[in-house]
Amino acid sequence: MYKISIIIPTYNVEKYLRDLLESIINQTMNFREIQVIMVDDLSKDNTRDIIDEYTAKYSNFIGIKLNKNNKIAGTARNEGMKVAEGKYLMFADSDDFYPQDACEKLYNAIEQKKADFITANYINADFDGTVWEKPIFDKEKYKDFKLSITDYNKSFYILNSSACNKIFRKTFVEEHQIKFLEGVPAEDAYFTTSCFMQSKKVYYLSDVIYCYRQRNEGNKKSKSVSFNCSRDYFSRINNAYQKIYNNFKENGHLGFYRYTYAKNMSYMLYKFIDSSMLTDEQRIDVLKEMRWFYNLSDILKVPAAQKCQRMIIEKIQKEDYQGAINYCKIIADIRTQLPKDVKENMSRPDSKMYKEISKYDEEFKESEENV
Repeated sequence: MYKISIIIPTYNVEKYLRDLLESIINQTMNFREIQVIMVDDLSKDNTRDIIDEYTAKYSNFIGIKLNKNNKIAGTARNEGMKVAEGKYLMFADSDDFYPQDACEKLYNAIEQKKADFITANYINADFDGTVWEKPIFDKEKYKDFKLSITDYNKSFYILNSSACNKIFRKTFVEEHQIKFLEGVPAEDAYFTTSCFMQSKKVYYLSDVIYCYRQRNEGNKKSKSVSFNCSRDYFSRINNAYQKIYNNFKENGHLGFYRYTYAKNMSYMLYKFIDSSMLTDEQRIDVLKEMRWFYNLSDILKVPAAQKCQRMIIEKIQKEDYQGAINYCKIIADIRTQLPKDVKENMSRPDSKMYKEISKYDEEFKESEENV
């Protein structure tokens, strides 16, 4: 049995895949104890040739070719889990890479803690692989600790949706039959939060164990706040958000979900505002489909992060879709004049916003039975 199985979905990543694979080979842990599963989503470049090269050279490297293009990584990750032989599971995006001691640190942490999974610190890198100076989580502020789903402050902040900065006990995932959503975005958010709701032991590791490459190419998940989302995208994300909400509701953890919702509400609204691919007719269809989602703002006692968001959401709730669209166009025009960092800060709630949500915690508890 391998100590770890790393599952890697691939699609048109000939420029970057070698960096990831070499970062695994050069781990301080013996890389022969790591099973590497590359699941290709019908790449059109030389990605498949690179996979064949490494599988021919290393017996612990496996290549799987999907029989149809899925565009979203959930199917590839699920297929990879089917053949995983490691005691623990890790996931990587094919254009990212690992620090040299990542696998050893994650393996030692989950073994010592006997945890269901470990989530860890990570860091961004430029498109050329240059690692940024500071990690995502301040090492002085956030030390190693045990997470709790009733902790809406520190645990919520640390538990990001990505599956890539984590290690999971395979038997735990199998016991609870946890899988990634397929055919929709946010597939990793569903997987990660499902694991969190079912887990008894989850720990945060402050060490940086993952390098998240920033690039802006059409075949890659967006890593910036400048979005260009199609009608189909919004239909898919709506489907995913419904599944995530229902999952939290069925497991009795809407208290934690409220904070997740606040982040998603802001994130999604600015995706909608920024998209230039939608006609007004398509925008109305999207708002009709997602009205249930924006209605949750009142139901969950989660106020909008900014006044301009509140104005749009009120229009949606009242089914004044054209009015909402008119507001969106004004804000979109303003955002084209803003620096990138300002736009990014607008798209996510800040600490003040989360404190505002906490004021309504007790009020929500009293009304939770009616949700």
